[in-house]
Amino acid sequence: MVSFPNCKINLGLHVGRKRMDGYHDIETVFYPLQIKDVLEIIAADAFELSMSGSKVEGNANDNLCVRAYSLLKNDFPHLPPTHIFLYKAIPTGAGLGGGSADGAFALKLLNEKFKLSLSTEQLMVYASQLGSDCPFFIINKPCFATGRGEVLEPVEIDLSVYSVLLIHPNIHINTAWAFSQITTLGLNSSVKEMISQPVSLWKEKLKNDFEEPVFNKYPGLKIIKEKCYAAGALYAAMTGSGSSIYGIFEKNNIPSISFEKNFSVFIIK
Repeated sequence: MVSFPNCKINLGLHVGRKRMDGYHDIETVFYPLQIKDVLEIIAADAFELSMSGSKVEGNANDNLCVRAYSLLKNDFPHLPPTHIFLYKAIPTGAGLGGGSADGAFALKLLNEKFKLSLSTEQLMVYASQLGSDCPFFIINKPCFATGRGEVLEPVEIDLSVYSVLLIHPNIHINTAWAFSQITTLGLNSSVKEMISQPVSLWKEKLKNDFEEPVFNKYPGLKIIKEKCYAAGALYAAMTGSGSSIYGIFEKNNIPSISFEKNFSVFIIK
């Protein structure tokens, strides 16, 4: 059985206080974007994870697909061994939630394939144990996210009437480092209010708190954002804690922009 985990972008992102559990409160809108990995799960004699495509750093046992299987196996001992095949196309360490999507989609795929009869709400509980933005990928629709990112409220926004240019500059941003650089903490609910306004009004008001410290360390990222605006983007921003930058353009009106050869550039029409 095969599925296609997609990534997300953040429309605005504010960082609040650090909580007792070590996480920060945040406020953002998660928006699904159709850049996809490929995930296949088959029954096997022994559990195995095979990966291809873009290289993923770290121990394979820490992969969220492996952790998703382990979570369900604990509660469903009859769950058979599986061979998980994961093809990575979503850049990692890029603020796109690719690993979180893989873990959440693994939960959904295992639930469907082996008829575990888990509800959406139950899957979200499992997903929250994998990571803060994993529950979003269970719903996989635009959501206003609060708490550490797991408190979700569906919102009405449709960017399919625009075209999106996404640039990953082959820079890996450590999320913990990015949070440590935020010095002004505050949530003001402007994100939810702003996304109800026309995209052309977002530029001055819809902010990502991570941009200032990340741009200070990697000034080339700010240049990418400026290139998007110079080329006619209605709105441009960094997603998550970086390093990917996206620009929202009028439908089918993305001009040719020159970027470094090692950058990954995606166009969503």
